[in-house]
Amino acid sequence: MGNEPLKVAAGRAVRKVIVLYNCDYDPVPPPPGVAGRDRSEVARAAFDVRDAITNFGFQAEILGVEGRDIAQCVETVRRLSPDLVFNLTESLAQDSTNEIVMPAVLEMLGIPYTGSGSMALGLCLHKPKAKDILRSRGVPTPASCTVERAKDAAGVDLPYPLFVKLSREDASVGIKDENVVWNRRALVKRVRALLDEFEQPVLIERYVEGREVYVTLLGNDPLVPLPFHEIDFSLMPSGRPKIVSYAAKWDESSPEYAGTTPVPVRDLPESWRQSIERTAIAAFRALELRDYGRVDFRVADDGTPYVIDVNPNCDISPGAGVARAARAAGMSFPQLIGRICEIAWERHLHAHQKARAA
Repeated sequence: MGNEPLKVAAGRAVRKVIVLYNCDYDPVPPPPGVAGRDRSEVARAAFDVRDAITNFGFQAEILGVEGRDIAQCVETVRRLSPDLVFNLTESLAQDSTNEIVMPAVLEMLGIPYTGSGSMALGLCLHKPKAKDILRSRGVPTPASCTVERAKDAAGVDLPYPLFVKLSREDASVGIKDENVVWNRRALVKRVRALLDEFEQPVLIERYVEGREVYVTLLGNDPLVPLPFHEIDFSLMPSGRPKIVSYAAKWDESSPEYAGTTPVPVRDLPESWRQSIERTAIAAFRALELRDYGRVDFRVADDGTPYVIDVNPNCDISPGAGVARAARAAGMSFPQLIGRICEIAWERHLHAHQKARAA
């Protein structure tokens, strides 16, 4: 894995990369129904990625986009004429459902970019549809249903305990201890609270007690699983559910943050490891992810790996899970980011050659 620009058959090479990120993280109240959260970490990650690309040996520039300046952003991309865009846009106008916008624009303009396409991004953000696709492909995922009214939660026919989460959010937005419910009254109460606050459907699924394992995947063909990590819940205060809540991810002063430490997976039976790996690849393929991504599992006591989330645009900053898995595989952060650029370019070149041959 070198750091020379990637040579291709047509004589072209990746030399210039634009790192594109959303800068809609101003501390202003979000629109009604939109989850409020600080997205300033995206900017920090974007600068880290730019520096990594430079260290790998490519030219790199950084470009932020807001919801009102898409046309200006596109004009800037055209003027800079990059070989590749490294896409880090997670939202526009503080709304994560707009995550698909810039990839869709880049696709329309024929500009190569890293990561999953707009369709995969949209599917993964629509959790009920993603689960339907996983089930249709035989990928284990907890039984579930979706409700849009609190009174409908009273009629849910799933065995307790249950886990409640927003159907169209990521980053653990809306997840608290109360999202694990043990009876109908608690279920209706929590569903009502989420509907009132976020104004979007709520996904209710069986709560799987077990190890929470994360699998990062890199590539396309071949698709390579990186070393597994899991959440160490040993420091979680007694009586608290073993889940990764919003506070566990974003509030460093909280007991949930201290009680959810990511660690390398140890003492995993080989048959379980193989099953998790096969299931992660199947989920990646089923939802048509590209280049890199992460699949999250709860592994039941019998070893069944249940997919609880698929992350096509996961946090790629130096301290996050993807980089952690890459380090465990012997890759530095610049090597990881540079390799993602190479993988995306290889995919683009293959598609271009295939189209010309058709």
